[in-house]
Amino acid sequence: MSNPELKVLLNEYEQKRMREERDNDEKIETFLHQNPALAEIIEKINLTSIDLSKSILAGNQEKVVAAQKKLEEYKQKKLEIINKLGITEDFFVPNYECKKCHDTGYLVENNSIMCTCLRQKLLDIKYNQSNIFNISRENFSTFKDAVYSDVVDEKKYHSKVSPRENINNIKSIAMHFVEHFDDAEEKNLLFTGNTGLGKTFLSNCIANEMLKQGKTVLYQTAPVMLDTIIDYRFGKATDDFVYKNILDADLLIIDDLGTESMNSLKFTELFNIINTRLLNQNHKITKTIISTNLSLNNLFNTYDERIFSRLAGYYNICRFFGEDLRLQKSKK
Repeated sequence: MSNPELKVLLNEYEQKRMREERDNDEKIETFLHQNPALAEIIEKINLTSIDLSKSILAGNQEKVVAAQKKLEEYKQKKLEIINKLGITEDFFVPNYECKKCHDTGYLVENNSIMCTCLRQKLLDIKYNQSNIFNISRENFSTFKDAVYSDVVDEKKYHSKVSPRENINNIKSIAMHFVEHFDDAEEKNLLFTGNTGLGKTFLSNCIANEMLKQGKTVLYQTAPVMLDTIIDYRFGKATDDFVYKNILDADLLIIDDLGTESMNSLKFTELFNIINTRLLNQNHKITKTIISTNLSLNNLFNTYDERIFSRLAGYYNICRFFGEDLRLQKSKK
């Protein structure tokens, strides 16, 4: 990710943080003017804290003890007052959009580590915009199983359940995946089936929930992802931001697996991505969703045994079937 993009975002963060802190100062000033007893005790706490600091620097232990005792009394009195007023200590804290970084972009406890909110914004700017632009509309609340047939056609679909029952089963698996995302034993997801059956929709539903939980989500098509990695490997791209996040993003969604032009180098890179994320080699739980139009037989014939064995052993395989929903919409 280029520095200009990061600079723009950090400037936006700073402006937002300053606005929130200014609004908070005005709110507190008005509230204290209306509640002079609280204003008085806060003033005493501030003055006593200054006295305590001076006593510590001067090495006067007697005054340190006295100031500490007085400070505790004032803090207790403040607590009694704010309880009577029906507020908590949170009232005095700015309403930061991100509670982890206080809208600085970097973690409060370690300001050298980029916060997930800033990482996600950087990912969205360059890599996610064209892939999950429908995310606000495509979520579990807008999921409608009525668009799927409730007719069982074992000969046509090679299943003893209807497309509607099947999609509801897959939805349950997806929701379980969301609820148990941080469980190391929870399997990844492999969505397989023809186009227009809801694979991208359900991927977006999951991405939406993960973003609500403050997780980082990277959504890439297999061709673009592999080309990006190869370009980085051969020095055609010097920015390693996307490469690191392919390995480290909380949720990686790989769409259109099987549409890329494969060679031995790409086979190796694809295996490394899948394997690294499975083994949690970045010392964190990461999950992956892979979506493909290929059947399991075609996957087996397309990819080497190492890749297929990882998919078969560590992914919940969800087969989508039914009529192409896009064609149904176009006929209406």
